[in-house]
Amino acid sequence: MLASIFSKTKPINYIILTLLVVICYSLFQLSNGESVDIIFYEVAKRLLFLLLFLLMMVLSQFIVAKNRLVNDNAYVPLLFVSFILFFPSTFTEGRIIISAYFIMLALRRIFSLHSNTHSKEKIFDASLWILVASLFHFWSILYLILLFFAIIFFVAKDYKNWIIPLLAFFTVFIGLTIYLLVNDMTYLEWLTKKLQVSLNFMYFENTYQNIALAVFSSIAVLFFLSEAIDIKNKAYNMQSTYKKMILCFLIGVAIFVVSPEKSNGVLLFTFFPLAVLGTKHIEGIKQKWRKEIILTSIFLLGLFFYGAQLFL
Repeated sequence: MLASIFSKTKPINYIILTLLVVICYSLFQLSNGESVDIIFYEVAKRLLFLLLFLLMMVLSQFIVAKNRLVNDNAYVPLLFVSFILFFPSTFTEGRIIISAYFIMLALRRIFSLHSNTHSKEKIFDASLWILVASLFHFWSILYLILLFFAIIFFVAKDYKNWIIPLLAFFTVFIGLTIYLLVNDMTYLEWLTKKLQVSLNFMYFENTYQNIALAVFSSIAVLFFLSEAIDIKNKAYNMQSTYKKMILCFLIGVAIFVVSPEKSNGVLLFTFFPLAVLGTKHIEGIKQKWRKEIILTSIFLLGLFFYGAQLFL
């Protein structure tokens, strides 16, 4: 059923997913148990986070369609939303949401570098968005590794491309300086606060968060290994692009591992690349019934864990 509905990119697909995200987000906010005064700032902030989720969903499809990473289907946004449902606590992670949105903007530019058009503008934009994202969640700065990886593969010959990220750095540095002056902080104090690492994974608030992470990890390992092994069978001109996607996923995992304030919400950085890897895995399956089982199972598991963490 789901495999058939989302086998083509149609407006109804986005309507269904948008309604699902809006309903799930609203229910979670209402049942979160927090006594929040209904003031304009709080309402605007929560509406902003909802909008960013929807924009990330749309961007996920835009990136893969623009760069022909998958076939003409809507499996990527479907999997992206399903992964969000695994961890509804993501809805409350304001800084993670903002940071992940800026990373999505950066990925849009990074994955288009293979076209070799407007490379300098794309490198500057990607650098800028990654550095801005790091202001909200510092370890998202690791995505600069992905940017330099892309430069090596596609535009390494022009030395100016290696200098452009420095221009983006100074742009963000000026903004950070103003922020520190207003808040009476030094660079050392800010760095000390941000440069923290924690390997403590005992953060679960309930059993269902633990189980959801275990199931999600199993799905992630399946999709990652199947595509990593199969990468040599991809078209030669697309192999470097899929290597970028695999690296993108690994960086998302690294951010989760080292983040000091650990929660399942930090896994938001892995949802897009994993959705792409999962889509490629599903596209490689010839039997329609197997595609249906995989997509439906992941979606229903997402709904189950969403409901379990919300109501149980």
